[in-house]
Amino acid sequence: MELVLRCIQFFMSIGYAILYWILPFMEPKKNPVRIPPISNELLTFSLVEVIELMGQRKLKSIDLVRAYIERIKDVEPYINAVVHDCFDEAIDDALCADKVIAGTKDEDIPALFERFPLLGAPFTVKESCGLKGMPFRVGSRQRANMICPKNGEVVNHLVKAGGIPLLVSVTSEYCYGMETQPATQYCCLNPHNDRRTPGGSSGGEGALNGAGATLFGVGSDIAGSIRLPSLFNGVFGHKPTGGVTSIVGHFPNCREPDGREFLQMGPITRFGCDLSLLMHVMAGKNAVKLNLKSRIATKDIMVYYSFGFEQLNGFLHKTPVCAMEMAIKTAVKCLANRGCYTERASMSLFKNSLEISISGIVLLQSFPYIINSNSSNKIFEHLVEFHKALLGRSEYTKEGIYFDLLRRVNILIKAERTNKYRAEAEVLKANLAKMLGDNGVLLLPTFPVPALHHNTSLLALWNIDYTLIFNIIGFPATHIPMGKDKDGLPVGFQVVAAPYNDRLCFQIARELESTLGGWVVPTPHDLNVD
Repeated sequence: MELVLRCIQFFMSIGYAILYWILPFMEPKKNPVRIPPISNELLTFSLVEVIELMGQRKLKSIDLVRAYIERIKDVEPYINAVVHDCFDEAIDDALCADKVIAGTKDEDIPALFERFPLLGAPFTVKESCGLKGMPFRVGSRQRANMICPKNGEVVNHLVKAGGIPLLVSVTSEYCYGMETQPATQYCCLNPHNDRRTPGGSSGGEGALNGAGATLFGVGSDIAGSIRLPSLFNGVFGHKPTGGVTSIVGHFPNCREPDGREFLQMGPITRFGCDLSLLMHVMAGKNAVKLNLKSRIATKDIMVYYSFGFEQLNGFLHKTPVCAMEMAIKTAVKCLANRGCYTERASMSLFKNSLEISISGIVLLQSFPYIINSNSSNKIFEHLVEFHKALLGRSEYTKEGIYFDLLRRVNILIKAERTNKYRAEAEVLKANLAKMLGDNGVLLLPTFPVPALHHNTSLLALWNIDYTLIFNIIGFPATHIPMGKDKDGLPVGFQVVAAPYNDRLCFQIARELESTLGGWVVPTPHDLNVD
């Protein structure tokens, strides 16, 4: 362990614990604003159901697209998730999809949807993932006038599969932050509680999915940027095996091979049953590596679980709240009842989880900095700018500057020791892969607490290794929603498998969704949905 780093983590954890206890007493007595309930049954169908209904000619793409456009317009004033929409183009694409389906013979419909598996299905895109003709500022004032010249590669896979993009959603500045407070527009809000963040950096996608305003979304994840918003908004989110999805067309990007492993594009969705289909499309030619069409029975999956890090490492982290622990216990009991072997796992392999995690990020030298100047003292420059950001007087966000500053000081780890922790990451990867094998998963917290209060993430950041560690070692991880806590905030956990066994995560997601309910609805509706 790194003494200085861990001392900072300890004091940050103490500071956050105090803040976590005080903030509820400081909140207004008035209840948070609630978003409108869903009023259109079409918004309750999963992607799998939508495709089946369109193949049976029982649903038209234009009706589905219009339903989602109306829902987006209804909830956007409450969540501030949209950067720019392309509704007119989406309506044209939907009419075209309906025309193609109507002009296809009944016997040829299966072949049509085999070739275009998402034909007529609307979706939304995190701005950083790249949608042609849409803004590409990624929360930065320096990029305010940038327009994306072409689709990012993963987005292009979805479009070529017949998917219809509706908009680009807001992200934190340069994707550097656990909150979505861009420098370019209003702060994004959580649909369950507007006093809480929807997470970052895929906060816009998390909020839209949580609000039932998109069928599915495209996110990106280098440290939990898919899984954290999924937790905070009560939906499913998958970070794939390292290197499976292309990051071509994403900003920020990275030239190093490690960066292409750590940063991954993945789906955010309300429906666990949709994850397999979405990954099949998003992975492109790499989908064959995931063997997604080969199902494994739930009873044949070995389930290991943990409630957090252990011993000194566990003490230095924020202890997961009771609701997170109960979510894991409930899932383990459910899976045991389905015939799974279950066992509490030792987390001794993760004793240096923070050092391993952040050393991997430090080594990515080609990742861009938010502040690039010719200053001879960049650290002092960042400190000055950070102070200005705290006072609301900077053109940059405090979260972005904070991340920049940590990288400038090598996150307080000596350069020669980063390679030591990189080697330790390889040992962890080998040992964990051996434990999980081809039929094992690990259940553990996605984060120790539910959705953070706005402007508290800098103190909570030192728990980021709950998610970041699996980017560094390249293991697939899916966040699974598991209801709400006593304050009405979504809770859940992540399920992790060995590389290229993403399908195990999906099977657990399907099983728990069918048994325990899945997506956490922000505002109850009165639609009769089975």
